[in-house]
Amino acid sequence: MKIAEVIVDVPARQTDHPFDYAIPEKWEDILQPGMRVTVPFGPRRLQGFVIHIKSHSDVKTLKPIEAILDVTPVLNEELLELGKYLTETTLCFAISAYQAMLPAALKAKYEKEIRLVREENRSLLPEAIQALFKGRSTLDWKEVEHSDWLRPLQKAIQQGYLEVVYHVKEKAAAKTVKYVELAQPHEEVERAMNALPANAAKQKQLLTVLLSANEAMPLKELLEQTGASYASLKSLITKGLVAEKEIEVYRDPYEHRSFAKTAPLPLTDEQEKALSAIVERVRANEHEVFLLYGVTGSGKTEVYMQAIEEVLRQGKEAIVLVPEISLTPQMVKRFKGRFGSRVAVLHSGLSVGEKYDEWRKIHRKEVQLVVGARSAIFAPFENLGMIIIDEEHETSYKQEENPRYHARDVAIYRARVHGCPVVLGSATPSLESFARAKKGVYQLLTLQKRVSDNGMPNVHIVDMREELRSGNRSMFSRALFEKLKDRLHKGEQSVLFLNRRGYSTFVMCRSCGYVIRCPHCDISLTYHRTEQRLKCHYCGYEEPITYRCPSCGSEHIRFFGTGTQKVEEELTKLLPEARVIRMDVDTTSRKGAHERLLAEFGEGKADILLGTQMIAKGLDFPKITLVGVLAADTTLHLPDFRASEKTFQLLTQVSGRAGRHELPGEVVIQTYTPEHYSIALAAKHDYDTFYQREMVLRKMNGYPPFYYLTLITVSHPEITKAVAVTDKIAAYLRAQLSDEAIILGPVASPIARLHDRYRYQCMIKYKREPNMARALRAVIDRYQHDVSQGDLSITIDTNPYTMM
Repeated sequence: MKIAEVIVDVPARQTDHPFDYAIPEKWEDILQPGMRVTVPFGPRRLQGFVIHIKSHSDVKTLKPIEAILDVTPVLNEELLELGKYLTETTLCFAISAYQAMLPAALKAKYEKEIRLVREENRSLLPEAIQALFKGRSTLDWKEVEHSDWLRPLQKAIQQGYLEVVYHVKEKAAAKTVKYVELAQPHEEVERAMNALPANAAKQKQLLTVLLSANEAMPLKELLEQTGASYASLKSLITKGLVAEKEIEVYRDPYEHRSFAKTAPLPLTDEQEKALSAIVERVRANEHEVFLLYGVTGSGKTEVYMQAIEEVLRQGKEAIVLVPEISLTPQMVKRFKGRFGSRVAVLHSGLSVGEKYDEWRKIHRKEVQLVVGARSAIFAPFENLGMIIIDEEHETSYKQEENPRYHARDVAIYRARVHGCPVVLGSATPSLESFARAKKGVYQLLTLQKRVSDNGMPNVHIVDMREELRSGNRSMFSRALFEKLKDRLHKGEQSVLFLNRRGYSTFVMCRSCGYVIRCPHCDISLTYHRTEQRLKCHYCGYEEPITYRCPSCGSEHIRFFGTGTQKVEEELTKLLPEARVIRMDVDTTSRKGAHERLLAEFGEGKADILLGTQMIAKGLDFPKITLVGVLAADTTLHLPDFRASEKTFQLLTQVSGRAGRHELPGEVVIQTYTPEHYSIALAAKHDYDTFYQREMVLRKMNGYPPFYYLTLITVSHPEITKAVAVTDKIAAYLRAQLSDEAIILGPVASPIARLHDRYRYQCMIKYKREPNMARALRAVIDRYQHDVSQGDLSITIDTNPYTMM
């Protein structure tokens, strides 16, 4: 007898290990590790992953597997091993690791129904319940779950008259299209057609079109072409002359777009040097991590593309990761233009069905290249030749919920297994990556010059304190306003960047100082003018705007701070002739909106593109000659040790949007702290000096890359419980870890309450701590009961990117 080890779909500490199930004889030769199965688990039916097949078990009586959900494994052996690596490094459950690797369509849906145990039990049921079943032997749980029937039904279940049955339903459904084809040889069809009565003109027409097509035709197209009704077709089906069949098709998000084929561009000496170093490793099948450090506009993408061409020539596959927000149509266009149908695209803008179809193309080996956001790192390739991570410093590569992996770590792990290079590209590398390159852990490749001979754009820093002193109370400095007018006059385009959406960042009463806050979170509400509502950007709570202070009744309510809506309104007042496109979460929430707005800007239908973070990266339009940063300080004063680094990166990236082609570019940075080194050095495009300054501060304060960090956050509806648990965890860790480890806290999180839950945290800084993983596992085990009851939540982030 063969036995399968199965990880079941219950994310809990008690079930976080494989369970043994008997493989029915009929499936012994079919079942393989990596397939999904349905298994009985207590009273339920659950989905699970087979991770191993063996011939012996210590369990006396084994339940059999009930159903196989896959024809071929959805996780190959390498991905099963990767799952183990994720559970160890991110302290997540095995089931969470495996599900993170698959598209949402492959996660199971569970449905319950209530069934009569035996037909003779029907008469023993209370009359009301008999009426409920009226002629049926099963009842859908959804019909009764919120009704008054639950109690009498539970009683009947306890008496053994009824039982609850669980079904695992597949979410995934392949899309099919109806086709029509001839069901008889041509001669037979022609004979039957000639015998048709004169009033069957449409039937004759249908047969004529099918005879000339000589292949199956889409039903819709056939009816449109002939103008016939389905009834005419149905009579031909009944006569056995034609047949209908379903053919599976892919949902293609880009089916209505044509991509012009592009050819490789000539390379500069710097690009050539970088490319040959990467290609050498590809040809030798050797693992190496390269850091491609190139200024904005230095042609990193062209190096990626020519390296990928070499990988595909070798018959291997490649993964390219780009940050979610720069998965602009421009990036897709570049890769589709160069590699055509050999590329699959994965990102959050696709529907569940589209993602599933793109994933199936990869799984069926119909494509050799994947371009996508973070989760594309799990593409089920089996012959990887290279992994590229563009804008490697981006924080969106870190997942903020379980499993809390960083795509860079997963990429390096997978590349080691496949013996292939990883290329990390950025104009502003993360300090951790640059430090590793300096130490020789990564190989550094540098591109110091822009491909266009323009050089870097000129950057002007404007001190907004001086503007205020000279009486300018507008959100635009005089320098920026003059330059905007000049660009309008010349017919060139400008980009305005602001790190906030909404109209104003908070609403305050000028009489008593009361700030309107979210009732569920420790955060002020943001005013959205178009809907006349106040919104919480954390939990989604919203309320109508008030013009009277809820605290003192005063009418002196004022809107403070500046959001994108307010800037847009101000622009239309000051420059009424300017055509403005606003891009933020509010204007791009609908599917395809992001792409539509950028296409309009690219076609010259607007003069000014105003937006939040999503416009900072990846944009490449020839007519952009001016970039304005309205408030450079927004990211600078956050309670996060990476605040200066994030500010420097953001300013450099935004500045890089200007003057990328023939026309020279200019950048205006407005700030209240012009003397801060991250702003002053971003203006000079001087990453190296910034790196040295920042590394001194990191060393002094004991932060990465000199120390590793782990952040433990505890949340609970009661503040006393949150404090007590965090306190106990900190005390336990002090006892378990060496004196070298620094344990800070417990303290309230920077946002101390979210969704009506109080949040406390403690942080561990360490260099080498062999006991670390064991101690953290012990913490999870100690509180597993409280966590499973639902009120207590403990999250452990072993490489935190957000301290909030």
